[in-house]
Amino acid sequence: MAEAFQFELVSPERLLVSEQVESVVIPGAEGEMTVMAHHAPVMTTIKPGVVTVKTAAGKEERYVVFGGFADIVPAGCTLLAESAVAVGDIDRADLARRIQEAKEDAADAKDDQARSKAEQFLSQLTTLEGAILPA
Repeated sequence: MAEAFQFELVSPERLLVSEQVESVVIPGAEGEMTVMAHHAPVMTTIKPGVVTVKTAAGKEERYVVFGGFADIVPAGCTLLAESAVAVGDIDRADLARRIQEAKEDAADAKDDQARSKAEQFLSQLTTLEGAILPA
């Protein structure tokens, strides 16, 4: 059994998780990473994706995050999300709205850099949609 550590998932609206966990898989900007007890200190940005939490009790919980950053220290991990919700509470209409807005942002981009950034965000959202919503 893995050693537990403190994990907190915070959005501007509320504190979603604050408990002892065995591991957390986060969608870091440079790729997914698994955080466990005594992890080396790291601060990373978070891309839209699914955070998978394995609690100290062995239960697995999943949350969708839309950007933010994670502060990882040997004693724990705090993920500050721009927006976060439990996978079971996903509002399909909200996700569809975010995808439509990203499409519009890509179409309305004033330059190549803005277009590229909007297209990358759209790609992340559509990948996220495929990962959490049944076909």
